[in-house]
Amino acid sequence: MSNNAIAVQSVTMRFRMNSDRILYLKDFVTTALRGKLRYQEFTALDEVSFQVTKGETLGLIGRNGAGKSTLLKVIAGILKPTAGSVRCHGNIVPMLELGSGFDMDLTGRENIFLNGAILGYGEEFLLEKYEEIVVFSELGEFIHTPIRNYSSGMLARLAFSVATVVQPEILIVDEILSVGDTAFQEKSQRRMQELMGGGTTVLFVSHNLKQVREMCSRVLWLDHGKVKLLGNTQEVCDAYEDNH
Repeated sequence: MSNNAIAVQSVTMRFRMNSDRILYLKDFVTTALRGKLRYQEFTALDEVSFQVTKGETLGLIGRNGAGKSTLLKVIAGILKPTAGSVRCHGNIVPMLELGSGFDMDLTGRENIFLNGAILGYGEEFLLEKYEEIVVFSELGEFIHTPIRNYSSGMLARLAFSVATVVQPEILIVDEILSVGDTAFQEKSQRRMQELMGGGTTVLFVSHNLKQVREMCSRVLWLDHGKVKLLGNTQEVCDAYEDNH
């Protein structure tokens, strides 16, 4: 039996972008009906392959636009790759766009139950864990306020608290630890390390190389949608820093 939690094989992701500067729907429809729409193809991921073993923390680094977020969305099942395959063994909790799965008109409390249900937690379980989530999020009375009034830091604290209330088998984290104050960042990092120590497999994207060095056992460096380097954390981070 394979010890891999995630196996990514030759994943390619291409997007078609309209190259005409069409501003109005009517113009788009008439141009499309005449068969005159012109597209450019953009390759976000190009033949990406790697494996992550169970319980491992793999860091993903690279410049903006390197394909990191696209890769995470493919692994999480949000995007279907143009070519290649992804196999994951275990339940995945993706923490990607801040506040995805939240309803801005609902309160923090209501969103705990909504977001928890999306992540597959039952109501009874969430009721049992409710106080723990609120205490960890440090939102206090703001938990009863509609989240449209939250700062990005408050939103991140709530999202992180709900997502990590149980021990997911695979946790995908995209820059979420870089939001909020330093004290909460440190607390989140400790919580992540607890999860990692308990056997959770983590895919971790961050521009903060200090965090990557502290938390990851290996690092994948993406550059223009291709794997530039994959290996030991210190070696890959050193090479990345030398290149920038």
